[in-house]
Amino acid sequence: MTFSKMAGGGNDFVVIDNRSGRIGDAAALTRRICTPHLSVGADGVILIENTGKATFRMRYLNADGSPADFCANGTRCAARFALVNVIAPKKMTIETGSGVVAAEVSDGGLVTLILPQPHSFQGDRPLRVGETVIRGSSIVVGVPHYVVFLRDNLWSQDIVPLGRALRTHPGLQPAGANINFVVVREPGAIEVRTYERGVEGETLSCGSGVVASAVTSALFGKAKSPVKVLTRSGITLEVSFALDGSDVRDLQLRGDARVVYRASMTPDTIEGFDPEWVRNPAENVVC
Repeated sequence: MTFSKMAGGGNDFVVIDNRSGRIGDAAALTRRICTPHLSVGADGVILIENTGKATFRMRYLNADGSPADFCANGTRCAARFALVNVIAPKKMTIETGSGVVAAEVSDGGLVTLILPQPHSFQGDRPLRVGETVIRGSSIVVGVPHYVVFLRDNLWSQDIVPLGRALRTHPGLQPAGANINFVVVREPGAIEVRTYERGVEGETLSCGSGVVASAVTSALFGKAKSPVKVLTRSGITLEVSFALDGSDVRDLQLRGDARVVYRASMTPDTIEGFDPEWVRNPAENVVC
């Protein structure tokens, strides 16, 4: 089976053409092929499939095998994969778990997504972690996000402990949320780091988290479209939109979609190791 290793904004993916329906247990395959060091390693798997609702369907699974309704960085990669492999023209529509998204691939490999309107915005959604009350906001951009504004020092902090505590917080269950930490530098520039559910750690970028952070910043009057967003990878994505009060329209995300390499799986890609042990040996010890 052939695949492409791709990256968008620092998120990396294994992308597979599954229009033949060859892949049966996609979750098991994802857990194995996304295991770093022993296999390809990735933040998730993207399956390109047939649909009657759009140019093609993109099915996305997090590294732990759980399905996700939407992944913006992954959707950009799916769009470029489809163009490179003659599955779609430069302008296309993509069916995702959260609806149909339009995409356009430019000659330089950049991809622009036209996104549905975000919803379920709660500007003040405090959560208690230990003795501290975290003042954050929640919003759904395909998937749930929680946005926390910091004053400074975004890059020197270890966001994982607080990110994990918020990701699993009872106040965000049952689905949980991606946790975004944001510093606003100026109205047209913000910085974002994200702790992602499904990966259960910080990723170098989260496309929908970038959008959630930019839109939330704008709704608080801290930012204006277009917003350039610097991510942990050092790559900057651009979010543009129109605001009419609290109504967000014409939402777009523009950024890279890199074809890192193309390859074929061998038996060693998915055999001879236990991905669950690698992720958490303490929970997999047989007494």
